[in-house]
Amino acid sequence: MTHKQNIIPEYDIVVIGSGPGGQKAAVQGAKAGKKVAIIERERFVGGACVYQGTVPSKTLREAALTIINFRRSSEIFHFSLKENLEVSHLMQRLDQVLETHTAMVKSQLERNNIEIIKGKGKLLSKNQIEISSIDGSVSIVNCKMIIISTGSRPRKPPEVPIDHENIIDSDSVLSMLYLTKSMVVLGGGVIACEYASFFSLLGTKVTIIDRAERPLSFIDPELTAKFINNFERHGGTYLGGKNIQSVHWDGVSKVVTKLESGEVIESRKLLCALGRVANVENLGLKDVGIKQGKYGHILADENYQTNIPGIYAVGDVIGPPSLASCSMEQGRRAACHALSIDPGLPFEIVPIGIYSVPELASVGLDERQARELYDDVLVGRASFDEVTRSQIAGMQDGMLKMISRKSDHKLLGVQIVCEGATDLVHLGELALINGNSVSVFRENILNFPTLGEAYRIAAFDILNQK
Repeated sequence: MTHKQNIIPEYDIVVIGSGPGGQKAAVQGAKAGKKVAIIERERFVGGACVYQGTVPSKTLREAALTIINFRRSSEIFHFSLKENLEVSHLMQRLDQVLETHTAMVKSQLERNNIEIIKGKGKLLSKNQIEISSIDGSVSIVNCKMIIISTGSRPRKPPEVPIDHENIIDSDSVLSMLYLTKSMVVLGGGVIACEYASFFSLLGTKVTIIDRAERPLSFIDPELTAKFINNFERHGGTYLGGKNIQSVHWDGVSKVVTKLESGEVIESRKLLCALGRVANVENLGLKDVGIKQGKYGHILADENYQTNIPGIYAVGDVIGPPSLASCSMEQGRRAACHALSIDPGLPFEIVPIGIYSVPELASVGLDERQARELYDDVLVGRASFDEVTRSQIAGMQDGMLKMISRKSDHKLLGVQIVCEGATDLVHLGELALINGNSVSVFRENILNFPTLGEAYRIAAFDILNQK
């Protein structure tokens, strides 16, 4: 038997979900002097970003990079992975990383006097939320504004019978007991390419299958070509322009993937990474009248406000780009708009970071976008085999691409593919924010040897063009 009780006093802002977007929305509200609460249904705060996504996958990535470094030193070390290697042995630091990150998030929320309410939230109106707790009790929270940040989960296409053992998704991929000998990856997006590159470096025979001709279609083609070259050099295969007919586990030892072209690919495991759907079930969105789009994503305006004034949505629940960094800024800006606070500079220059091996990063306009907007576009390139630091680290197969206007050499965008690209791109981001010419990289000192030297090489490539 459940009972209802009001939680008093009323809150200024209630955030549903404690992922990156929810955290920053709550902190912004609290720093503005408002009474804020977060409703979280999971045991720990942090969201899927912590437990199923960003942190675990990047921990596996570090293990793959360590193995690459050993292989680069093959003349010094005799190195091989042991048979039947358990995946958990590759991620021995994960528990420590998760524990530290969770403690940090919890400390920040507590330090800002943000109350954490455990349970599942359901909207009753624009000012009331029903909370169902694990003990069966039901409470009512009154609030002035609501920010939804409930995240997303892997999509389960009907033609792919995911069983989380042989046919897995991005939530169950790291629960594999042993490192598999072969894997098919369905999809050519960020998650698919990240995991495909990790496992290929770990010795798994990986085949990516996607309907697009090239993976990561939103990234500059020159960068994705470098990614494919690196992936195939480590034994991977990319099959683009392919449609899936059927997928099934043979009941004995392999997953059988049939393509409409008639091709059949057999593998020990199959990873389905064909998009994500919003976590919006049982939120009461339809009862309140909140509009939704494809895969359940909540529709929001440029200020992240839904069609119901006073109710906002941020992060994966509103769809792409589904990046933790973007979710954080969306959360902060949603809270600023709700409280009539100036959020600062326009949210226009957003860096994209893809943690495949090698990393890919982009900020500002790529070459195609720039040529659509301007008639006078110059492109500068720096190959990392020209960069001394890359030579030292043995990672010469990379590139920094710089886009500018010809008339004034104003920087328009930067795209990078190399190990460390997701850090290196921030230098280009700051130059874009400042409205700099590419000459800023010629006129200022960069440490030597560093990867940042690539900026100077690309800048000279532009400035030397007639």
